[in-house]
Amino acid sequence: MITLKRREEVDLMRQAGRRLAEVLDHLAALVAPGVTTTEIDRAANREIRRRASFPGFLGYEGFPKHLCISVNNQVVHGIPDGRRLVEGDIVSLDCGLIYQGWWADAGLTVSCGEVDQEGARLIRVTREALELGIAAAVPGNHLGDIGHAVQTHIETNGYSVVRGYTGHGIGRDMHEAPEVPNHGFPGRGIEIRPGLCLAIEPIVNEGEPGTLVEPDGWTVITADRRRSCYFEHTIAIGSDGAEVLTRLPEAV
Repeated sequence: MITLKRREEVDLMRQAGRRLAEVLDHLAALVAPGVTTTEIDRAANREIRRRASFPGFLGYEGFPKHLCISVNNQVVHGIPDGRRLVEGDIVSLDCGLIYQGWWADAGLTVSCGEVDQEGARLIRVTREALELGIAAAVPGNHLGDIGHAVQTHIETNGYSVVRGYTGHGIGRDMHEAPEVPNHGFPGRGIEIRPGLCLAIEPIVNEGEPGTLVEPDGWTVITADRRRSCYFEHTIAIGSDGAEVLTRLPEAV
């Protein structure tokens, strides 16, 4: 069932989103050669709890850590495991928190030190795809318009859209209806209406779209071992369009 949020509920999600934006800003600044994924995970726990929030990923369907960290050919759901980052890595940080019973879910990909030109381009195009998906999330459009905007930008730039992992509705639970695919056709899917809250998350492979799951049961990797990239925001649909709840005001 798709639930439309009331104004006071969106306000609580806005407060959750602001907290998560601050956490992710802090974590992104920690990414540097020599830093371990475990150190970033511990920082995520500390920063989330400092903001009177709970790390939503911890224990979610058995997930053992406070955020997902996926490096290079890891697509999503990477488990922080003590890996030491090195110069040139591209590092995806996916984090969620719960504030007063309401979820925020967001993420981004950053470079570790200097990254090669193609890695930087992959990050830029994926970030742009997210912004185009958000721009398509206006009342009267449909979910297919979001997916089409994302897919068109990704594929025009020579990359591929990962299937099987999608955005989603969000609110009291992290994963609510509807699913928000990163591909689609204009005018297809449910109509976008005020009060709808979504997590939009383009997941982009440098090479082919195929993926595999590692033996840990969580970490998704590219089948061709080329790199992958990811960006995500939680948004709320208003009468004039989408409000990004997980973006710092100064980043607008």
